[in-house]
Amino acid sequence: MSVQTEPRELGLSILGLGIQYPPHSLDARAIEVLSKRYHPDSPAMQKVLAINRYTGIEKRSSIGQPDHWVVNQPSPPTISQLHEIFMSDGVPLAISASQKAMAEAHIDDVSQITHMVSTTCTDSANPGYDHFVAKSLGLSPSVEKVLLHGVGCSGGLAALRTAANICLGHSMRGLPARILVLALEVSTTMVRSELESIHQDQETRIGVCLFSDCASAVILSNDIPFSAAEPIPPPVYSLLDWRHQTVPDTEQDLGFDTHPHGWKVVLTPRVPEVTKGVLVPTYNSLLSGTRTLPEGYDAPRDFDWAMHPGGATILTGAEKALGIEPEHMRASYDTYINHGNSSSATIFSVLDRLRQKDMDGVAPGGRGPKEMVVGCAFGPGITVEMCLLKRNLNKTEGRKGMETPPETESSSEDGEMGSDEGGTDSGEGEQRQETGKDREEAFIEKALESVELD
Repeated sequence: MSVQTEPRELGLSILGLGIQYPPHSLDARAIEVLSKRYHPDSPAMQKVLAINRYTGIEKRSSIGQPDHWVVNQPSPPTISQLHEIFMSDGVPLAISASQKAMAEAHIDDVSQITHMVSTTCTDSANPGYDHFVAKSLGLSPSVEKVLLHGVGCSGGLAALRTAANICLGHSMRGLPARILVLALEVSTTMVRSELESIHQDQETRIGVCLFSDCASAVILSNDIPFSAAEPIPPPVYSLLDWRHQTVPDTEQDLGFDTHPHGWKVVLTPRVPEVTKGVLVPTYNSLLSGTRTLPEGYDAPRDFDWAMHPGGATILTGAEKALGIEPEHMRASYDTYINHGNSSSATIFSVLDRLRQKDMDGVAPGGRGPKEMVVGCAFGPGITVEMCLLKRNLNKTEGRKGMETPPETESSSEDGEMGSDEGGTDSGEGEQRQETGKDREEAFIEKALESVELD
């Protein structure tokens, strides 16, 4: 029998965020180039390519372009070749994202990192990639590491939840905790494998149209300083509570199955309805266990939302289920449009984007940003991860300018894809002057709701 206690402040803070996208951006033509290069026309391929033109994604961040060697072999790349690229091109992204997060958290001495919780669904090896990131960062050999696998797109928030529980354990012991929470995904290298399945099985596989590459990191801290002379810096977000829920009998609807040529996306037409149906119950559960909220926070529309942009139908379904507008999820839409779905790494990118000044300018009804934020992501199972965050509005940042991505082994050996697109994670700021509502409504009305995904 559990003992009920009054909710209390957890003392958990996100002190810094770091996002690193790779150097290339792919438009819809990239998949068409590879499809025509290696496969004959077919009804299934035509349908996938049609969907690909109307996903609402303008650019997908990628470690390479369509002439990259790994996707230009007689057969799709093997899982060992995919691992090679993950390590050579992905790990530098993870190192860069971690360094950015530590810099914002004012961690100048890496010995202050006590734990590391990482996740990926696009690589599997022993030791895991986190070992090599920790080694490159110069973290202590005594840093306690956890690598989550099998959690897919919900991995970012699953890692944050895991880190939060570790933080609370250290708090109970009276020890400081500074946890590097890291997500890294390299998905675009699996394009050939997905196209091969579309061709051979004549299936409508839309994962190939959605996924992109990214690394993201946050520093989660408890409220215990290392010393009186080293006060904890102000948080970017405070983590107030969280919920994890698995929808029964849905493991066949969303997944990422192992295959000799990497992993195969499992995504059935039921996913939007399943995710839509679990949102409100999970939200109600989250709020029921939370201490008294500030005045004016009750309904979902009273919060800002950092929703993992698994796909446009996921976002529009959330709007209908929660009674919110696209502007409530403005950072989710912006990330989806400009970078695509980077699986577990996306949610921290959305949280980082949400705190930018230009995002505050397109808040619902011009009301300005909200202090209280709900984060949400879905993963295989189907699972939902949801958390309640308090944003520090005094740490709002300006739109980030051009950044130089980390040097990788293949960043200079990719060919052209019919345009000179190849920007980094923030080179598109000057191109987005219209309001969030105009942009979201334009692409939604254009085709998304008319495309059949089954």
